Amino acid sequence: MSDPQQAPRDLGRLLTRAEAAGVADRLLDGDTLTTALKAVAPGKRARARQLLQLLAPNSQDTHQYVPVLRAIEGAQTLSTRLTPVWTMPGHLAQSGPLTSSVARLVDSARQSVTCSTFNFQRTSALWTALRNAAQRSEVDVRVYLDTKAADGNGHHWSPTTTEVATHLAPASVWRTKPFDATYVRNHAKFLAVDHHLLLVTSANFSWSAENNNVEFGVLIDDPNLTETVERELWEAEGTLYEQAR
Repeated sequence: MSDPQQAPRDLGRLLTRAEAAGVADRLLDGDTLTTALKAVAPGKRARARQLLQLLAPNSQDTHQYVPVLRAIEGAQTLSTRLTPVWTMPGHLAQSGPLTSSVARLVDSARQSVTCSTFNFQRTSALWTALRNAAQRSEVDVRVYLDTKAADGNGHHWSPTTTEVATHLAPASVWRTKPFDATYVRNHAKFLAVDHHLLLVTSANFSWSAENNNVEFGVLIDDPNLTETVERELWEAEGTLYEQAR
Protein backbone atom coordinates (compact mmCIF):
# COMPACT_ATOMS: atom_id res chain seq x y z
CA MET A 1 0.00 0.00 0.00
CA SER A 2 1.34 3.41 -0.95
CA ASP A 3 1.58 6.42 1.34
CA PRO A 4 -1.23 8.84 0.37
CA GLN A 5 1.39 11.57 0.15
CA GLN A 6 3.28 9.53 -2.44
CA ALA A 7 0.20 8.44 -4.40
CA PRO A 8 0.40 11.26 -7.02
CA ARG A 9 4.06 10.43 -7.71
CA ASP A 10 3.35 6.69 -7.91
CA LEU A 11 0.42 7.34 -10.22
CA GLY A 12 2.63 9.48 -12.47
CA ARG A 13 5.11 6.62 -12.73
CA LEU A 14 2.35 4.10 -13.46
CA LEU A 15 0.32 5.89 -16.13
CA THR A 16 1.37 6.97 -19.59
CA ARG A 17 0.37 10.38 -20.86
CA ALA A 18 -2.34 8.81 -23.06
CA GLU A 19 -3.74 6.81 -20.15
CA ALA A 20 -3.87 9.81 -17.81
CA ALA A 21 -5.58 11.90 -20.49
CA GLY A 22 -8.03 9.12 -21.30
CA VAL A 23 -9.11 8.62 -17.69
CA ALA A 24 -9.48 12.38 -17.14
CA ASP A 25 -11.52 12.82 -20.33
CA ARG A 26 -13.89 10.00 -19.40
CA LEU A 27 -14.40 11.25 -15.85
CA LEU A 28 -15.24 14.72 -17.17
CA ASP A 29 -17.73 13.10 -19.56
CA GLY A 30 -19.52 11.65 -16.54
CA ASP A 31 -18.26 8.07 -16.75
CA THR A 32 -17.77 6.02 -13.60
CA LEU A 33 -14.26 5.35 -12.39
CA THR A 34 -14.56 1.72 -13.53
CA THR A 35 -15.45 2.82 -17.07
CA ALA A 36 -12.82 5.58 -17.11
CA LEU A 37 -10.11 3.11 -16.13
CA LYS A 38 -10.69 1.23 -19.38
CA ALA A 39 -8.32 3.83 -20.86
CA VAL A 40 -5.55 2.15 -18.83
CA ALA A 41 -3.79 -1.07 -19.84
CA PRO A 42 -5.60 -4.02 -18.17
CA GLY A 43 -2.64 -5.08 -16.05
CA LYS A 44 -2.43 -1.63 -14.43
CA ARG A 45 -6.10 -0.85 -13.75
CA ALA A 46 -6.30 -2.25 -10.22
CA ARG A 47 -3.20 -0.36 -9.12
CA ALA A 48 -4.42 2.85 -10.80
CA ARG A 49 -7.75 2.58 -8.96
CA GLN A 50 -5.94 2.05 -5.67
CA LEU A 51 -3.73 5.09 -6.16
CA LEU A 52 -6.60 7.33 -7.28
CA GLN A 53 -8.69 6.37 -4.29
CA LEU A 54 -5.77 7.19 -2.00
CA LEU A 55 -6.01 10.77 -3.23
CA ALA A 56 -9.52 11.14 -1.76
CA PRO A 57 -10.65 7.99 0.03
CA ASN A 58 -13.83 9.45 1.52
CA SER A 59 -15.35 11.15 -1.51
CA GLN A 60 -17.55 9.98 -4.36
CA ASP A 61 -16.68 13.02 -6.50
CA THR A 62 -14.35 11.50 -9.10
CA HIS A 63 -13.84 14.90 -10.77
CA GLN A 64 -11.30 15.72 -8.07
CA TYR A 65 -8.96 13.17 -9.63
CA VAL A 66 -8.84 15.19 -12.84
CA PRO A 67 -6.28 17.87 -11.78
CA VAL A 68 -3.74 15.18 -10.83
CA LEU A 69 -4.38 13.29 -14.06
CA ARG A 70 -3.99 16.50 -16.09
CA ALA A 71 -0.73 17.24 -14.28
CA ILE A 72 0.56 13.78 -15.24
CA GLU A 73 -0.58 14.34 -18.82
CA GLY A 74 1.30 17.63 -19.03
CA ALA A 75 4.43 16.46 -17.27
CA GLN A 76 5.08 13.52 -19.55
CA THR A 77 6.34 15.54 -22.48
CA LEU A 78 9.68 15.05 -24.20
CA SER A 79 11.42 17.05 -26.90
CA THR A 80 11.06 15.66 -30.41
CA ARG A 81 13.93 13.70 -31.96
CA LEU A 82 13.92 12.55 -35.58
CA THR A 83 15.97 9.69 -37.05
CA PRO A 84 15.88 8.47 -40.68
CA VAL A 85 15.27 4.74 -41.17
CA TRP A 86 16.21 3.14 -44.50
CA THR A 87 16.00 -0.11 -46.41
CA MET A 88 18.42 -0.40 -49.33
CA PRO A 89 19.82 -3.43 -51.17
CA GLY A 90 23.28 -4.27 -49.87
CA HIS A 91 22.65 -2.09 -46.82
CA LEU A 92 23.96 0.92 -48.76
CA ALA A 93 22.14 3.51 -46.65
CA GLN A 94 24.60 5.91 -45.02
CA SER A 95 22.39 7.54 -42.37
CA GLY A 96 20.25 6.17 -39.56
CA PRO A 97 19.34 2.59 -38.63
CA LEU A 98 17.98 0.02 -41.09
CA THR A 99 14.37 -1.11 -41.28
CA SER A 100 15.58 -4.62 -40.43
CA SER A 101 16.48 -3.33 -36.95
CA VAL A 102 12.89 -2.31 -36.16
CA ALA A 103 12.12 -5.67 -34.53
CA ARG A 104 14.51 -4.69 -31.76
CA LEU A 105 12.27 -1.72 -30.94
CA VAL A 106 9.44 -4.18 -30.34
CA ASP A 107 11.70 -6.40 -28.26
CA SER A 108 12.53 -3.43 -26.03
CA ALA A 109 8.89 -2.41 -25.42
CA ARG A 110 7.93 -2.09 -21.76
CA GLN A 111 4.30 -1.02 -22.00
CA SER A 112 2.78 -1.12 -25.45
CA VAL A 113 3.19 -1.74 -29.16
CA THR A 114 0.72 -0.41 -31.71
CA CYS A 115 1.24 -1.05 -35.39
CA SER A 116 -0.62 -0.61 -38.64
CA THR A 117 0.21 -2.13 -42.00
CA PHE A 118 -1.24 -2.97 -45.40
CA ASN A 119 0.62 -6.22 -45.96
CA PHE A 120 1.81 -8.62 -43.25
CA GLN A 121 3.99 -11.60 -44.18
CA ARG A 122 5.44 -14.43 -42.12
CA THR A 123 8.89 -13.56 -43.49
CA SER A 124 8.86 -10.28 -41.56
CA ALA A 125 11.03 -10.10 -38.45
CA LEU A 126 8.02 -8.50 -36.79
CA TRP A 127 6.06 -11.76 -37.16
CA THR A 128 8.14 -13.22 -34.33
CA ALA A 129 8.87 -10.00 -32.42
CA LEU A 130 5.20 -9.04 -32.09
CA ARG A 131 4.27 -12.54 -30.91
CA ASN A 132 6.99 -12.42 -28.25
CA ALA A 133 5.79 -8.99 -27.12
CA ALA A 134 2.17 -10.17 -26.96
CA GLN A 135 3.18 -13.04 -24.68
CA ARG A 136 4.51 -10.56 -22.11
CA SER A 137 1.63 -9.67 -19.78
CA GLU A 138 2.90 -6.14 -19.17
CA VAL A 139 2.91 -5.22 -22.89
CA ASP A 140 -0.33 -4.26 -24.66
CA VAL A 141 -0.11 -5.12 -28.38
CA ARG A 142 -2.56 -3.77 -30.99
CA VAL A 143 -2.34 -4.46 -34.73
CA TYR A 144 -4.38 -2.93 -37.57
CA LEU A 145 -4.59 -4.77 -40.90
CA ASP A 146 -6.15 -4.40 -44.33
CA THR A 147 -8.74 -7.16 -44.67
CA LYS A 148 -8.60 -7.58 -48.43
CA ALA A 149 -4.80 -7.54 -48.55
CA ALA A 150 -4.65 -10.24 -45.87
CA ASP A 151 -7.69 -12.39 -46.64
CA GLY A 152 -7.95 -12.06 -50.41
CA ASN A 153 -4.49 -12.87 -51.79
CA GLY A 154 -4.26 -16.65 -51.28
CA HIS A 155 -0.47 -16.60 -50.76
CA HIS A 156 0.82 -19.02 -48.14
CA TRP A 157 3.44 -16.54 -46.93
CA SER A 158 0.80 -13.89 -46.21
CA PRO A 159 -1.40 -14.90 -43.25
CA THR A 160 -5.10 -14.11 -43.07
CA THR A 161 -6.40 -11.73 -40.44
CA THR A 162 -7.64 -14.70 -38.40
CA GLU A 163 -4.23 -16.37 -38.62
CA VAL A 164 -2.58 -13.14 -37.47
CA ALA A 165 -4.97 -12.93 -34.52
CA THR A 166 -4.26 -16.54 -33.58
CA HIS A 167 -0.51 -16.11 -33.91
CA LEU A 168 -0.44 -12.92 -31.85
CA ALA A 169 -2.97 -13.92 -29.16
CA PRO A 170 -3.74 -12.35 -26.72
CA ALA A 171 -2.96 -9.18 -28.72
CA SER A 172 -5.83 -7.12 -30.14
CA VAL A 173 -5.89 -7.50 -33.93
CA TRP A 174 -8.20 -5.19 -35.87
CA ARG A 175 -9.09 -5.52 -39.56
CA THR A 176 -10.82 -3.10 -41.89
CA LYS A 177 -14.57 -3.42 -42.45
CA PRO A 178 -17.05 -1.92 -44.91
CA PHE A 179 -17.81 1.77 -44.52
CA ASP A 180 -20.47 3.33 -46.77
CA ALA A 181 -20.79 -0.10 -48.46
CA THR A 182 -17.11 -0.26 -49.45
CA TYR A 183 -14.25 -1.96 -47.66
CA VAL A 184 -11.86 0.53 -46.09
CA ARG A 185 -8.26 0.18 -47.28
CA ASN A 186 -5.74 0.37 -44.45
CA HIS A 187 -2.62 1.86 -46.00
CA ALA A 188 -1.29 3.54 -42.85
CA LYS A 189 2.11 2.04 -42.04
CA PHE A 190 3.52 2.86 -38.64
CA LEU A 191 4.83 1.33 -35.44
CA ALA A 192 4.37 2.97 -32.02
CA VAL A 193 6.30 1.75 -28.97
CA ASP A 194 5.59 2.72 -25.35
CA HIS A 195 3.46 5.71 -26.44
CA HIS A 196 6.50 7.82 -27.33
CA LEU A 197 8.46 6.23 -30.21
CA LEU A 198 6.70 6.45 -33.58
CA LEU A 199 8.09 4.93 -36.78
CA VAL A 200 6.29 6.14 -39.90
CA THR A 201 7.52 4.16 -42.89
CA SER A 202 6.83 3.21 -46.48
CA ALA A 203 7.72 -0.40 -45.63
CA ASN A 204 5.16 -3.16 -45.25
CA PHE A 205 5.78 -5.97 -42.76
CA SER A 206 7.77 -8.31 -45.02
CA TRP A 207 11.32 -9.55 -45.48
CA SER A 208 11.75 -7.70 -48.77
CA ALA A 209 10.56 -4.40 -47.27
CA GLU A 210 12.91 -4.84 -44.33
CA ASN A 211 15.96 -6.01 -46.29
CA ASN A 212 15.83 -5.72 -50.07
CA ASN A 213 13.65 -2.83 -51.27
CA VAL A 214 14.33 0.88 -51.19
CA GLU A 215 12.14 2.06 -48.30
CA PHE A 216 12.25 5.18 -46.16
CA GLY A 217 10.84 6.01 -42.77
CA VAL A 218 11.26 8.43 -39.90
CA LEU A 219 11.61 7.38 -36.26
CA ILE A 220 10.10 10.11 -34.10
CA ASP A 221 10.57 10.37 -30.35
CA ASP A 222 7.58 12.48 -29.39
CA PRO A 223 4.91 11.27 -26.93
CA ASN A 224 2.38 13.92 -27.95
CA LEU A 225 2.45 12.93 -31.61
CA THR A 226 2.65 9.20 -30.92
CA GLU A 227 -0.33 9.22 -28.59
CA THR A 228 -2.32 11.37 -31.02
CA VAL A 229 -1.73 8.84 -33.81
CA GLU A 230 -2.67 5.91 -31.57
CA ARG A 231 -5.80 7.66 -30.35
CA GLU A 232 -7.00 8.27 -33.92
CA LEU A 233 -7.10 4.53 -34.59
CA TRP A 234 -8.52 3.69 -31.17
CA GLU A 235 -11.41 6.04 -31.94
CA ALA A 236 -11.93 4.38 -35.34
CA GLU A 237 -12.32 0.91 -33.82
CA GLY A 238 -15.82 -0.37 -34.40
CA THR A 239 -16.43 2.15 -37.18
CA LEU A 240 -13.63 1.45 -39.67
CA TYR A 241 -12.22 -1.69 -38.03
CA GLU A 242 -13.60 -4.87 -36.52
CA GLN A 243 -11.73 -7.19 -34.21
CA ALA A 244 -10.32 -10.37 -35.73
CA ARG A 245 -10.67 -13.32 -33.39
